[in-house]
Amino acid sequence: MNSPKRLLIVDDDPNLILLVKDYLEFRGYEVVAASNGREALEIMRHWTPDLIVCDVMMPEMDGYTFVQTIRSDSTTDWIPVIFLSARGQTTDRVRGLNTGADAYLVKPFEAEELVAQVEAVLKHTERLLQMRSVGIQPVIKLDREVELTPTETKVLQYVARGMSNREIAEVMGVSQRTVESHVSNMLAKTGLHNRTELARWALESGLGRG
Repeated sequence: MNSPKRLLIVDDDPNLILLVKDYLEFRGYEVVAASNGREALEIMRHWTPDLIVCDVMMPEMDGYTFVQTIRSDSTTDWIPVIFLSARGQTTDRVRGLNTGADAYLVKPFEAEELVAQVEAVLKHTERLLQMRSVGIQPVIKLDREVELTPTETKVLQYVARGMSNREIAEVMGVSQRTVESHVSNMLAKTGLHNRTELARWALESGLGRG
């Protein structure tokens, strides 16, 4: 019998934690809770979750800083993250995904919707880890038609070359914030999660040459 998947819930709302923890444990998951990002990092020093469900706005360490921290560590950068937030604007979703989250749920949400997201993200992560273990890099295929502006296409070509936003800004003679805005727009248009996926998609689709 397989051991249950381990989930880390990070939220400063004790009522939400209680509700989510009970529901996920009922569905067979092992669940540990933390009230902020700093507490979650402390837990992860001796306990590694298979997936993290994380609030965005929290005291001491917010969700953005927490996710950036685990994405910068090679021992935790593979752990999938689902962001929870009362902020549902497109810019909020884009920032969450751009930070490194794999999915973004807006509060209030149905418990069944969270479970469906957890199961989908876990399955996707498992496939990627299996492919990585045998040296296979999956081809990125978008589920939508994407139209980029000429400026976005130029930025994408630089991203595909591995250039940072600061380097791209210097070459194009614009501010770094402008480049970040173009990257965020392309992430929103493509549905991709980060610059790495954006660069791979550019190279695989032929858009990265220029």
